[in-house]
Amino acid sequence: MTVPRLLLHAAATALFALHSGCPAAPPGPLLSDYTHTAWGGLQAAPVDVLKFAQGPDGWLWMATPTGLYRYDGVRFERADAVHGRPLHSSNVLGLMAGADGALWVGYRLGGVTVFRPDGARTFMEAEGLPGGAVFHIAAAPDGAVWVATRDGLARLAPGAARFEPQGKEVGLPERRIFQILYGRDGTQWIAALAGVYFRKPGETRFTHAWPRKTLMAMAEAPDGAIWAADAGNHYHRVATAPPAGPAGPAGPGLTGTGMHFGRDGAMWLLRADGVERKLDMSRRAAPAQRLTRQNGISGPLPQAFFQDREGNVWIGTSAGVDRLRPNRLATLPVDAPLDHPGMVPGPDRDVWVGDYAGHVRSFTAAGAKRVEIEGPLSASFRAPDGTLWIGNERWLHRRAPGGALTRFAPPPGVRGLDPQAMQQDRDGALWVSFSGGGLFRLADGRWTRHGGLSGFPAALAMTMALDARGALWMGHARNQVSLVEHGKVRVLGAAEGLDLGTLLQLRADGELMWAGGESGTALYRAGRFTPLRGRGGEAFRGVSGIARTADGDLWLHGADGIHRVGAAGLARWMAGADAEIEFERFDALDGLRGTASQLRPNPSLIQAPDGQLWFSTGSNIAMLDPARIRRNPLAPAVLIRDVTAAGRHYPAGGGAPLELPKGSDSLQVAFTALSLSMPERVRFRYRLEGVDRDWQEPVGRREAFYTNLAPGAYRFQVTAANEDGVWNREGATLDIRIPPKFAQTPWFALLLALAGAALAYAAYALRIRHLTRRMRERLRERLAERSRIARALHDTLLQSVQGLIMSFHAHTHLLPEGTRERARLDQTLNLADRLLVEGRDQIMDLRAAASPDELGLALREFGKGLSEHRAHAFEAHVGGRRRPLQPKVQDEIYAIAREALFNASRYAEAGRITLELDYDADVFTLRVRDDGRGLDEAVARAGHRPGHWGLVGMRERAAGIGATLRLRSEPGAGTEIEVALAAELAYLAGRSALRGDGRRRGPLARWLRR
Repeated sequence: MTVPRLLLHAAATALFALHSGCPAAPPGPLLSDYTHTAWGGLQAAPVDVLKFAQGPDGWLWMATPTGLYRYDGVRFERADAVHGRPLHSSNVLGLMAGADGALWVGYRLGGVTVFRPDGARTFMEAEGLPGGAVFHIAAAPDGAVWVATRDGLARLAPGAARFEPQGKEVGLPERRIFQILYGRDGTQWIAALAGVYFRKPGETRFTHAWPRKTLMAMAEAPDGAIWAADAGNHYHRVATAPPAGPAGPAGPGLTGTGMHFGRDGAMWLLRADGVERKLDMSRRAAPAQRLTRQNGISGPLPQAFFQDREGNVWIGTSAGVDRLRPNRLATLPVDAPLDHPGMVPGPDRDVWVGDYAGHVRSFTAAGAKRVEIEGPLSASFRAPDGTLWIGNERWLHRRAPGGALTRFAPPPGVRGLDPQAMQQDRDGALWVSFSGGGLFRLADGRWTRHGGLSGFPAALAMTMALDARGALWMGHARNQVSLVEHGKVRVLGAAEGLDLGTLLQLRADGELMWAGGESGTALYRAGRFTPLRGRGGEAFRGVSGIARTADGDLWLHGADGIHRVGAAGLARWMAGADAEIEFERFDALDGLRGTASQLRPNPSLIQAPDGQLWFSTGSNIAMLDPARIRRNPLAPAVLIRDVTAAGRHYPAGGGAPLELPKGSDSLQVAFTALSLSMPERVRFRYRLEGVDRDWQEPVGRREAFYTNLAPGAYRFQVTAANEDGVWNREGATLDIRIPPKFAQTPWFALLLALAGAALAYAAYALRIRHLTRRMRERLRERLAERSRIARALHDTLLQSVQGLIMSFHAHTHLLPEGTRERARLDQTLNLADRLLVEGRDQIMDLRAAASPDELGLALREFGKGLSEHRAHAFEAHVGGRRRPLQPKVQDEIYAIAREALFNASRYAEAGRITLELDYDADVFTLRVRDDGRGLDEAVARAGHRPGHWGLVGMRERAAGIGATLRLRSEPGAGTEIEVALAAELAYLAGRSALRGDGRRRGPLARWLRR
C-alpha cells in the first residue's frame, strides 16, 4: 500500500471512529441497527424514485418519471397539484424543498416550477433558465436558488423574476451540469461533464478541480472531503490542486452509483444491486452491512438516498421505496442464532449468556468474550455476594465470588430434568425446582425434598425470589404463590386477589413484591395483590422479566413487548390517584425480535452491571440503555386533509371556513400527522366544538365521523403526538358551516307552529261542530218528545176542557143577564178560561224550542184548535226558505203569535183568521190578520183594552228581541198585527251567511264579510 493510501486509510479509520453512533459498542449488522420496510407497486408506492425532499411541514416528496408523490407516514399519494396549482409536467426529475416552505420541481424535458401556498410560478427559457432536463436544484446560503440542467447552470437571486445563466464568464462549462453542492466551509462545488469545479467564499470565478474527468454524484464526508464518482462508478476524492502522481480511484472497492454520509458519519454506497453501509474502507464489503434483493430491498438500481429530519434513511429504487429506521434497541452480536437464551449478570461487569444448544459465555455489548462454562443453560441465579449458579439437566455449577467453580449433581431421580428456577435463601441454602421432578433444597451438599417442609402446592415452582425480610417466595403454575418464612409454608391465591394464571416472575421491590404471570402483573402489599392496569386497558400479560432502575422506573418484559412505567406515574398509581397508569411500549418497531420467554430460562430481563437492560427472546438478546434512549423531539405537523359530506370531497386547505351544502347532517373529516418514523404510534386527539364535550382519541384511524348534525357553525380541532409523546399543541383547526334548508330555519318552525295552531283550531272547530250537531240531534229528540206530549195534551185534555168551557158558555146565554146565577157562572168561566190559558202556556213551553217546521206546525195546530171552538175559519201560510231562528227569538215569536191568534179568535168575532210566517233573507215577518169587527178607536189609540194587557205584552216581547210590532185596525174592517225582525237578529246563521238570492254564502265569503 502506497503512503498516500496509508494516510487515506488512517484518516478514514479515524473518521469512522469519531462519528460512530455508539462509542461503547461498534455498530452491528445493518438490519440489526435499523428496521427495514419496503414498499412497491403492491402497496401503491411510487416506483423509479429519482429524488427525495422534505419541507418544514414534514411531507416527504418523491420525484418520478410518472409524477410527483408525497408520503405522510401512512399513505403514498400522487400529487398532480401542489397548493391547488397543477404541475407543468408529470415527468419530474429535479426536486428541492426550501426552508421557507416553497417546493421547487424540475422537469425532465425542461422547466422549473416553484409552489408556494399563495401561488406558483414556472420558469422556462424565456425567464433565463437553460433548457433541457433539470438534474439538480439547490439553495445557496444567501437564499439564491441554483439549477443544473442539460444546457447549463443558472442562478435565481432572492426576489428576482429571471434566472441568470452561469457559464464561461464565471469559469464554468456551458452544458451538462449535473449537481450543485455547498460544503460546510461555504465552498460551492459544481459537477459537470468536464469534471468538478469549485469556488470558495468571496471568489467570483470557479476553478477546475482534480481529477479532470466526468464526475457526478458528489458527497461531502464528515472531515470535509468531497467525493465524486466517474463514468465507471469509481469514487474519487476530489482535490483542489493537481495530484503528485497519476490520479486513480481513491480506495479499494469504493465503487457505486451514489455516495452519501449519514448524520452519524457513516458512509452509504448505492450500487446496482443494493445499498451498503461502509464502516471500514480498508475491508471489502461485509454482507451484514448490505441491503440487497436477498434481504428485502424493494428493487434493483437504488438511485436516490435521503435522510429525513427524524433520522430515517430513505432509498429510492427502480421498483419502490425503502425506509431504514434506526432501532432504539441494540441487538447483541453473536456468531450464530441463540436457542432460547438465558442471562445472568456476570462478575466482571459483563453478562453470562447461555442457551439450549451452546455453552455459557460472557458478553459485553460489543459481543462475546469467552466460554465460561461448557454446556447449556436452563436456569441461573446471582446471589447478593456475587455467587453465580448455572443449572442444566446434568449439573448445577456454582461460581464463588473469588472465581472458583464447583458443580453439583441433581438430586437422585431428577437427573436429565431441566431446572426451572433457583434461589438462595437467607441461610445460604439453594432452592431448586425441576421440571417434572419437584422442589428441593441444597444445604451442606445434601438435597432435601421440599426442604423438609409441607404445604407446598403440587404445581411446578416457576420462579423464586427473596424479599427484604428474608422470606422465600415461589410462584407456581395454576395461580398460586407459596411463602416460606420461619419454617412454615403459606399459600396465597385468589383469596388474596391473585389472578395471574401461571406465575412467570417474582421481583422484590423493597418491602413489596411484584408478580408477573400469563394474564397480567400485580403488586403484593398490605396482604393483597393489586393488578397493574395501563392506559387503554393494558394488562401487561406474559411478564417474565421485571426490573426497577435507579431512577425509579419500572420495566416489564412480557408477551406484548417491553413496557416502561415512569417513576412519577408509578407513585401516583401506588397512592391510588390513577386507576390506569401511563406507560411506554418497546416492541418490534423498536428492534425487538421475538417475545419474552413464557417457560424458561427466566428471567427474560436483567440489568447489566453497566446499567444497560438486557432482554432475551426466543433467539436474540436486545439491549437498551435506559439513560440514553433514542428520542424523537419533533412534534408532528398536523394537517386536515379533506372533508366528505353527502358523497362529495371538499379540500380543507387554505385556512378558509368550509361551507357544506344545505341540509348536510353527516360528515367525515380526514386528518394526518407528518411523522415518518413510527406512524403506527402516532396518537391523535380531536373534537368538534358544539358536538364533543371532551377530546376523542381514535385508535388505528385518521378519520372522524359525525352524524345527525344540525345546521350551524362548527370548529374541528385535531392534535397529534409522535411515538415519544411529544404533542403538537397547536394542531390544526377547520371551521365548518352547515347552512340550513328552509325546512330547518326558524321561519319554517314558525310556519309549522302556525300550521299546528291552525290544525288544532280546525280540530277544535270540528269537535265543537260535532258536539253541536250531537247536542242539536239530542235537542231535536227531546223537542220532538215534548211536542208529542204537547200535542197529546192539546188534543185530549185541553180540547176536552175547551169543549166544556164552550158548552158552559152556551148555557150561560140561557140565563138572564144580571142574575146572580149568571154572574157566578161568568166568574167561573173566566177562571176556567185562565186555567185553559195557563194550560196552553205550559203546553207551548214544551214546544218553545221547536225547529222552524215545528214553529209553523205548532202555530197552525194552535190556530186550528181555536177554530174548532169558534165560528171562524183559520189558515196559515209559510213563505221563504225555512231556517232556524235564534232560540229566544223563536220563543218570543211563538208567544206573540199565540197571543194574537187567541185574541182574534175570542174577541174579533171574525169569520177568518190568517197566520203568515215569512222567512225572507233580510227580514223575518210574522202576520196575524182577521176580518172581524176591528178595534175601537180608543183601544187602538191606547194600545190595549182597559184591564187587558195582551197587546202590551206583545209589544214588550217584540222590543226585547229587537223587532218592530205594527198594529193596523179599523172598526168593522178587521185587525192586522205584524212583527218584523232583521235577519241578523232573527236567524242562527245571520244575514252574513246568506247570498242576495237567499242562498247560504260559502265559508270564504262569510270570512271576508266579517
